[in-house]
Amino acid sequence: MTTAAVSAELQWSLLQRTILPLEGQADVVPLYVDAGTANGIRLVEDDGMYRVPKRREEKLNLVSSSEAEAHYEDFLSRESMTVRPGQHVSFGTYFNAFPASYWRRWTSVRDVRLVVETKGRGAVVVYKTNARGAIQRVAGKRVDGDATTTVFDLTLTPFGDGGWYWFDVNASVDGLELTSARWEGLVSARARDTTVTLQITTVNKTQFCIDNARILADSLDRLDAVREILIVDQGTDKVRDHPDFPEIEAALDGRLRVIEQANLGGSGGFARGMFEALESGHDYALLLDDDVVIEPESITRLVTFADLCRKPTIVGGHMFDLYNRTTLHTFGEVVDLHRMQPAPPHEDMQLGHDFSRSNLRQTPWLHRRTDVDYNGWWMCLIPTEVMREIGLAMPVFIKWDDSEYGLRARNAGFNTVSFPGAAVWHVSWVDKDDLVGWQAYFHERNRTITALLHSDFPKSGRVLRESVQNDVKHLVSMQYFTQHGRIMALNDLFDGPEGLHDKLAAKLPEINALRAQYSDAQIKSDVDDFPSPKAGRSLTGGPAMAPSKKQLVPWALKTVSRQLLRAPLEDSAVRPQGFLAHRDNKWWRLAGYDSVIVSNAEGTGASWYQRKPELLRAMLAEATRLHARLFRDWEQLSERYRAGMPKVTSIDAWRVTFSTQTVFDTGRVGSGEEASVAKAEA
Repeated sequence: MTTAAVSAELQWSLLQRTILPLEGQADVVPLYVDAGTANGIRLVEDDGMYRVPKRREEKLNLVSSSEAEAHYEDFLSRESMTVRPGQHVSFGTYFNAFPASYWRRWTSVRDVRLVVETKGRGAVVVYKTNARGAIQRVAGKRVDGDATTTVFDLTLTPFGDGGWYWFDVNASVDGLELTSARWEGLVSARARDTTVTLQITTVNKTQFCIDNARILADSLDRLDAVREILIVDQGTDKVRDHPDFPEIEAALDGRLRVIEQANLGGSGGFARGMFEALESGHDYALLLDDDVVIEPESITRLVTFADLCRKPTIVGGHMFDLYNRTTLHTFGEVVDLHRMQPAPPHEDMQLGHDFSRSNLRQTPWLHRRTDVDYNGWWMCLIPTEVMREIGLAMPVFIKWDDSEYGLRARNAGFNTVSFPGAAVWHVSWVDKDDLVGWQAYFHERNRTITALLHSDFPKSGRVLRESVQNDVKHLVSMQYFTQHGRIMALNDLFDGPEGLHDKLAAKLPEINALRAQYSDAQIKSDVDDFPSPKAGRSLTGGPAMAPSKKQLVPWALKTVSRQLLRAPLEDSAVRPQGFLAHRDNKWWRLAGYDSVIVSNAEGTGASWYQRKPELLRAMLAEATRLHARLFRDWEQLSERYRAGMPKVTSIDAWRVTFSTQTVFDTGRVGSGEEASVAKAEA
């Protein structure tokens, strides 16, 4: 094909910019840039020169282990930095390596080029990896001059199963400045004016919303596709009442819109974002959780990638730990349909990977392309074309809405991609325990609904068996409030999908109203508010280790029998036997107590667990009855949910719910007007 023909049909288009940390975020530098040779070994200084370390003890000083690896003061802007004399700087990092295998798999792009702009003298070297993480040098060029542009033409052909591209910069003795760098792809010249509704669902995370809105306002020049920033506020601490809200609203230059509605949970908030994107005629809804910190360049990358996918594709970002910000908590997940549980896509994947300990180049499993079933809705871009075909989120308040949507999309022929180089920082599950307390209802009900909809294993595989096991674990742990919620969930399953919308706003208040009945649901902020344990009483509880598979059944039978038949210690309702830290809050430990104070996962308080045989007996009997009924009626109930869910998740069904639950909408009635006006318009 002639050059003229190529230029007529294809053009070089920006795929990814090289970026540096936002101002004030020095703790995440290893995610953007580090120093060292291609394999991650840091060069050491020797009489003013830099050399590869020779001694074993020097080699142990890897790229990410020293604060000297990256100098925050050398960052001149989000795109430019100074490379100090003799220094070797690598952009083979999470945010700056180019995820070649993902572009190869999901788009039609096959030719890419790297464009590097520099000032000064040195060298630029390009590397690539394969799916095993083996590093190969691709090309290198010397640079010299006040404004040098260096171009590398590259191919995506060999990246079928995995691999990345990246580049390193070597400065001469006089130093070097990286002015900018970008990855471009040879793509169709067809122009597209992409539009996005960026939506944040929040319940009383006002400061997070204001902080992220400020980040977005500071990055508007790179967010042309984002036509509306929509905050769906479902809490009592209103975002528009924050003192900085007028300033943020003005900075966002007419793009900010706030909707206040009843607390419909994450599924109700995110469904509202989907709905409004459709109503606005936009191409995508970008769903964001409220308790996150955004890397704004991630938004551009998601939209760019989604636009170039061969067919409409859900594209999501990864999740880093908000409190340990170089730690990658989630890189991608599938759903184990036999257990109906999230699972890593391949066995060598390591959750909780810390890039400050082992960078991208040192971590082989990160180079294998990870294909997923769904992406968490902490950051997820969904084409409105997908919504028109498969509907909106399940109306289930929280839990399993994102994974069920991914499975539903997959069954309809739409893929999901968890895209490297796009991420948020989010409070990780390590700092939560949402299987205990009010959320247990939603875990139990929604996991089972997802199994009814998507599991083709007889009687759902292990789902019912594990549900029974979890009942026993909660009961021997004296978590009676949690178990009450699980029993409610099992009962509500038999109502079918038809009543899910009616339960959206009503179910959480109903669950919370039960707290007063259970001491394990009543949290006090200070352990001194509880009675002191009796002096000399044993604090060991149950065994320190979980029973083995061989021991589990006889141990469980013995433990349940003891808890059913043996009366608690006489003063257990007056004095606890001791205090148990959350990290020791294991069902096999709790099973040995009659009365104990247990701290919560957040570290904000503690509850008093008290053994009550009559309550255990009644709850165990009811849970057994409900599971027997569920086992008997599984096939008929599955057919009912599969037949009814398309209507329940439809745009029209959600429209009715939103028309009755909207309190305030700046986009429809103007600031300050009340619910009656909004409802009248609806």
